[in-house]
Amino acid sequence: MGQSILTMLIALILGYAVNSSVKIVSGGDEALVERLGQYKRTLKPGFHFISPLVEKVVCVDTSRERVLDIKPQSAITGDNVALEVDAVVYWRVVNLQKAYYGIDQIENAIANLVLTTFRAEIGRLPMQDILASRDDMNKKLLKKLDEATETWGVKVIRVEIQSITPPKRVQEAMELERATKSEWQAMVNKAIGTKEYMRLLVEALDSHPNSTQVLNYLVTEKYLEAQQKLGESDNAKILFMDPKSMSESLNNLMESIPDVASEAGGGGEMKLMDTPTTQD
Repeated sequence: MGQSILTMLIALILGYAVNSSVKIVSGGDEALVERLGQYKRTLKPGFHFISPLVEKVVCVDTSRERVLDIKPQSAITGDNVALEVDAVVYWRVVNLQKAYYGIDQIENAIANLVLTTFRAEIGRLPMQDILASRDDMNKKLLKKLDEATETWGVKVIRVEIQSITPPKRVQEAMELERATKSEWQAMVNKAIGTKEYMRLLVEALDSHPNSTQVLNYLVTEKYLEAQQKLGESDNAKILFMDPKSMSESLNNLMESIPDVASEAGGGGEMKLMDTPTTQD
């Protein structure tokens, strides 16, 4: 009976010793081994033996790339505009010994470092530069974070600013500015198109034998179009014009065309009022 108990006890001790001395590290992971409370070595993926009772595994962590999501945070620009900024940081442990013994709660440490670096970089620049150069901001942040985390055994791989949100009043002002620029550009384009149209019209009339009649027709056509649009309006008012007065107005307008045409044509002359004559 006593021998059976001794045999079972020896078997348990051997089993515990064998189990304690064998360590399998999965792919993508690493493990730290301490001997009598001090760092001894780092285990790479695979099958390992450790000395029972005097050695133990104190940390198993991944060496794969990780993602740290930085929630929206407030920051003040160089021109005193409050922004909401959020980002994503991609990082990995490249030296598990430094990461374990060199810094406590490494993800919190990285997050705090990111926020401090964000605010420092944003505080140096005006808002317009920050909104216009997000890629440059990402590169600057990556460089500073990578340098700062090197002593922690961490490699910051990428930093991506997801959104930069100005205050509502600033957004409204920016939208108004964009709308104003768009309207101004439309007016400029229309003016350029009108100028080109007038140039081509003057050149065409200058070479046409019946320029007066053609011009008369074009002006009348535009007048009728304007009257039609006026009639289609909800606030339309009927406008009557004496045909004789209309004809005189058109003649006065046509008499002023040669001077305008001369300026538009670069100094060329266009005699619109000379009616061509024919000889029998």
